[in-house]
Amino acid sequence: MKFRIDRETFADAVQWAGRTVPARPALPMLSGLRLESVDGADSRLSIASYDYEVSGRVEAVADVAEAGVALVNGRLLVDIARALPQQPVDVETEGTRLRVRCGRSTFELPTLPVEEYPPLPPMPEPSGGVPGTVLAGAVAQVAVAAGRDDALPFLTGVRIEVDGEQVTLAATDRYRLAVRTLRWTPRDPAFSAAALVPARTLADTAKALAHADEVHLAFGSASLGEGLLGIEGLDRRTTTRLLEGDFPKYRSLLPSESPTVARVETAALTEAVKRVALVAERSSAVKMLFNGSEVVLEAGAGDDAIGLDAIECSVSGAPMERIAFNPTYLLEGLAAINQPVTNMAFTNPNKPAVLTGAASFEADAADDYLYLLMPVRLPA
Repeated sequence: MKFRIDRETFADAVQWAGRTVPARPALPMLSGLRLESVDGADSRLSIASYDYEVSGRVEAVADVAEAGVALVNGRLLVDIARALPQQPVDVETEGTRLRVRCGRSTFELPTLPVEEYPPLPPMPEPSGGVPGTVLAGAVAQVAVAAGRDDALPFLTGVRIEVDGEQVTLAATDRYRLAVRTLRWTPRDPAFSAAALVPARTLADTAKALAHADEVHLAFGSASLGEGLLGIEGLDRRTTTRLLEGDFPKYRSLLPSESPTVARVETAALTEAVKRVALVAERSSAVKMLFNGSEVVLEAGAGDDAIGLDAIECSVSGAPMERIAFNPTYLLEGLAAINQPVTNMAFTNPNKPAVLTGAASFEADAADDYLYLLMPVRLPA
């Protein structure tokens, strides 16, 4: 193997593939990045990683003098590529070593037995496409509500439901639920599928492809819990195995009616929650009292520190007696709404509140994203 490549191109490609190198690999060879150079008319460099669950692969333009394959420590190569000076990079193998030269910097890395590296799973046929910015924004809004407890793996995923031109993303950790709908362009207008995708992998990949004009999603199977999901854009591709388990029937959690709806400026509420939460003990709630013109926030009680704040809001329907929320979950929901105004719809202090966004106090609430948040029960 011998090739020359632009420094920025090399560093970007190595970091993309290095995202999926496991921190604690089950087998030594899984700590590696697989580099393959192809010469001739289709001269290029391919870099790949795989841990039997998630694979990453990127192709980059390179001036290849000699085709070849090498496997080297992925995390070390990422660090080296990031630190190289702004000059062309020359890479070649010599025996069991990989040499990386850039300007006056030279690194030599021992290679791993490439023949022991598992073959990457094939990329499924693309099922449709969506602009990268749309996908990245939608996934970020939903993934915030995904669970982080590996003992309940089916709650650590994002449920993707496809019905023709509509895609619905949903995630829940049992304390909150986030749902986002978006439009995409399917290859088959009648296409439908459902998949439960690891939230962390989906979020990282979507964010990395945010600048792509179009990101292709490829469903390896239309059945939940089977096959792969492939994500491709900008000459980069990721495959991930789907999670098993029955995702909660989340639509039944949505209230059929909301007797009280409060409208509040998102930025003002965010800052007020942050202020009063300064005195909230760990796992303590922020209490909120809504009336016709303001919402009063309170944290702390008794002989402990107490924080109070109030901001303007408008309330339609019956006044809401004290309702309390986990401040972290509330703040994450407000950030995900990403609209100037937040609508908070209530049933009663013991039922979930539904948060949606609006462009102004006069505008209708957006119907493409909602964040359902369970209240914290207060002592009688």
